[in-house]
Amino acid sequence: MYFSLHAIKQEAMQDAEQTLAGTVQNIDNLLLSIEQTSDNVYHEMLDHLNQPERMENYCRKIVESNPYVIGCAIVFKPYFYKDRELFMAYVHRQESMLVSSESFGPKPYTEQAWFTEPMKTGRACWTDPFKDENMEGESLTTFCLPIYVPAAKKGGKEAKACVGVLAVDLSISLLSQVILSSKSSSESYSVLLGSNGIFMVHPDTKKLKRQSVFTLIEDGNPTIKEAAEEMMAGQTGHKAVEINGKDYYVFYQPFSRGKLSDQSIDQLNWSVGEVFSADDMLGAYYQLIYAVVAIAIMSLIIFFVLCRRFVRKELQPLRLLIHSANRITKGDYSEPVPATDREDEIGQLQYRFRRMQQSLAAHVKELEQLKTSLQDRSMILQKTSGQTLKNDKVKSAFLHYVSDQMIIPGDLIDKSITKLCNNYPNMSEKEMEEEMGIIKKQSNTILQLLGQIIQTIQIESGKEDSDE
Repeated sequence: MYFSLHAIKQEAMQDAEQTLAGTVQNIDNLLLSIEQTSDNVYHEMLDHLNQPERMENYCRKIVESNPYVIGCAIVFKPYFYKDRELFMAYVHRQESMLVSSESFGPKPYTEQAWFTEPMKTGRACWTDPFKDENMEGESLTTFCLPIYVPAAKKGGKEAKACVGVLAVDLSISLLSQVILSSKSSSESYSVLLGSNGIFMVHPDTKKLKRQSVFTLIEDGNPTIKEAAEEMMAGQTGHKAVEINGKDYYVFYQPFSRGKLSDQSIDQLNWSVGEVFSADDMLGAYYQLIYAVVAIAIMSLIIFFVLCRRFVRKELQPLRLLIHSANRITKGDYSEPVPATDREDEIGQLQYRFRRMQQSLAAHVKELEQLKTSLQDRSMILQKTSGQTLKNDKVKSAFLHYVSDQMIIPGDLIDKSITKLCNNYPNMSEKEMEEEMGIIKKQSNTILQLLGQIIQTIQIESGKEDSDE
């Protein structure tokens, strides 16, 4: 996934670089079309330089033949035409007129860069943007083509002299409209900086009114400042910048020119930039990230659901064991534990718990039987104990009665024996017989009482034997 995201981002970067290269090519094609149109008329004009009245027609032809041309001027050095110090033929799209040096611009054309530069170098060139006072201050860039005529031979070689300039104007706002019309999205746009930092292409028309990139640098935005400085230094690269609180990418490179075969044109110190909204340029990248995140979230949800179902299924025997354990803790020892054919740890736990429940139920059953037996024996013992207590009370009462009954005979026997022992020599035979009769009678009484006691004991012993 990382490599896919990296590949998509790299592809977006390559697309941005290709768009930048396409913008450079579009600008170059537009400039080349103006150069080609100028060159075509230039060769025709060389044969009629001695006819100043035709110069206006050549200017008109250039303006009419190329929709990107907003104006054209043909000027010559002072006194090229002997009867005129300065000469200019100028046509623009609003109207056609001859403009003398006194009425064209704030100063004579001989002091303006679009004339002085090609006259000095003798090479065709494009000027940096400047304001045309005759067109309500609109910014222009001008293709300047020096006009050469044969001159005296020097050293046997044919020489040429630069006598004037064919200047073709391109409106900066028109250039910006043409380039921006092919922008790739609503939030992407192109910028073109002149060598002096003036905006030549920008969606904000206010910035085309001689506003420089240095104004942005002065605003203090560090990312824009860094990108602008590298563009002005002619570097190639890209930067992530923040504009009005939104993220953008700026791709930039020096503007490299194509060349006409008949003209030698120096490379311009212009820089082209493509500004892309991060959302537009990396939309597929962000969409893939969102898709990956969404898939990851959905996968996690599905994984969670499947895990939950799997865990619930795997823990079902444990829930049954918990249910059975709760029933057992409440005293229901006969709660059945379902059998299982699982061989894992849960299956072994369920098997052992089932064996434990069966063993516990058997022990509980034995305890219940023992409890019942003990309860029966307890009832018998309670019954026997009650009867025993009752019998003991009867025996105690009987013994107490017998003891009371034996006291009187015993006392009488004691008295008679004491009397016999003490008075034996002095007693008559009749008295001795009377005392012996008392002893015999009271002894029989005691024997009768002892017989009742023995009989009672035998009866109780017989009852206990029969109860057992």
